[in-house]
Amino acid sequence: MFELIRSNKRRSVALVAAFIIIVALVGAAVGLLVGNGPVFTIVALVLSALFAFASYWKADAVALRVSRARPADPGEYARLHNLVEGLCIAGGLPKPRVYIVDDPAPNAFATGRNPNHAAIAVTTGLLDMLNRVELEGVVAHELSHIRNYDILVSTLAVTMVGAVALMTDMAIRMMWWNGGRVARRGDHSNSNNPLAFVGFALLIMAPIIAKAMQATISRRRETLADVSACQLTRYPPGLISALEKLQQDTTVTHSASTATAHLWIEQPLSGVGDGGRLKGPHKLFDTHPPLEERIALLREL
Repeated sequence: MFELIRSNKRRSVALVAAFIIIVALVGAAVGLLVGNGPVFTIVALVLSALFAFASYWKADAVALRVSRARPADPGEYARLHNLVEGLCIAGGLPKPRVYIVDDPAPNAFATGRNPNHAAIAVTTGLLDMLNRVELEGVVAHELSHIRNYDILVSTLAVTMVGAVALMTDMAIRMMWWNGGRVARRGDHSNSNNPLAFVGFALLIMAPIIAKAMQATISRRRETLADVSACQLTRYPPGLISALEKLQQDTTVTHSASTATAHLWIEQPLSGVGDGGRLKGPHKLFDTHPPLEERIALLREL
């Protein structure tokens, strides 16, 4: 297991680098296609680099804001704070910031760039549904993401995927507004430039590639976090029971979005478990392994 954790840390570095490269390539494609020459391309690349740097420092705040999380009052949510503190002591972790999401669906996530700058958030639905032992298993799962440094790449993915989608949308709109229909003085024609076709193909494929990368971030790490959580609590039945309750619940987490779906302990959006003709392609974008597989693995511990 510890070798898998080390492998995930190395993979995290590679994934962050890949996201930055994709953002930079999209920025270059935008500069090429809008017809303003290399100057605009350089500006787009610089902005992409700045966006990636800012994401490292502020992506956790973005994830919490998007999820409409609020700080958990220590008096009102004493049980939750007590569980987090106890597990942090057992795992040798600094206590993360604790947040509440007002949502009836049972779910939770962790975010941040490292254990010293981390936060966990749980929904009110999770607190209402789970008993203390089950909640301890879920909290241990999220703390495992923090201890294993899964949170860095997962949190960066929130803003990186959004950046790719924003830039591609901006480029396509700019092309549509002018689109070659009205030639303006100073415009550069890209109609015969082979690189223009490459750039346009990149704009089409980039959001799909980014979403596929977002899905691969979470699936293997969720299973590893389950196992790490059981090591932390020394009681696998607690997490198993929690996952079984999550499996039985069909409530959609309204506080989640496609950008943050991979952060949550359970696939938060509707459409999970599609068994139709498109189930193969859909599985490519599943951010979590099926709960039945995760439960079966934990039963073998």
